[in-house]
Amino acid sequence: MFKHENILGDIELDTVTENGKRCYVTPAGEKYPSVTTVLSEYKKDGIKQWRKRVGEKEANKISTQASRRGTKVHKLCEDYLNNEENLFEGYTPDNVVMFKSIQEILNEIEIVYGQERTLFSNHLRTAGRVDCVGKFRGRDHIIDFKTSNKPKKWEWIDNYFMQGSAYSVMWEEMTGIPIPNIAIIIAVADDVPQVFVEHRDTWINKFIEVRNDYDK
Repeated sequence: MFKHENILGDIELDTVTENGKRCYVTPAGEKYPSVTTVLSEYKKDGIKQWRKRVGEKEANKISTQASRRGTKVHKLCEDYLNNEENLFEGYTPDNVVMFKSIQEILNEIEIVYGQERTLFSNHLRTAGRVDCVGKFRGRDHIIDFKTSNKPKKWEWIDNYFMQGSAYSVMWEEMTGIPIPNIAIIIAVADDVPQVFVEHRDTWINKFIEVRNDYDK
């Protein structure tokens, strides 16, 4: 059974769509773009090149499958950490296999401070929904769950680290509690899972640069 400590309380941000992009509305009425929206602009050129290389039809197929799989595995992680029963009911075998590949890693989360919680930062002018915040391997971490068709190289996933660094700033701004450690847990299809651990201070300045470029 996973232990939970709700540090954020009942804060939950509403979302709106402006100019076709998702924004979160803060308690003060500010509308901030989501972290994923900001970082999708950063990766836009690489995605265009990939779509051109594999073709639009194949790219759409791969993207749709990956999105559905990611959503299912994320939900399994959330339910597992919430101590839900009948965990695998309604899931396809491939979803279950990917989840089980990281289950032992999830067991290293000692305390859950928040799951699927909306966060925001006036300093970053950004908001988002963090996968998990908790004590992992003896230290507090911002934790993100990912799925992938193949193992990731460190240099490919700077956007993951920037995302985690932004959530770290948001968490500290909202709670007064610094959690500078970031853990990215990746379930890899037909391969061993990956765990990348980084520090917020290594990546936050790069995120701020991307955020400023987003407004241009």
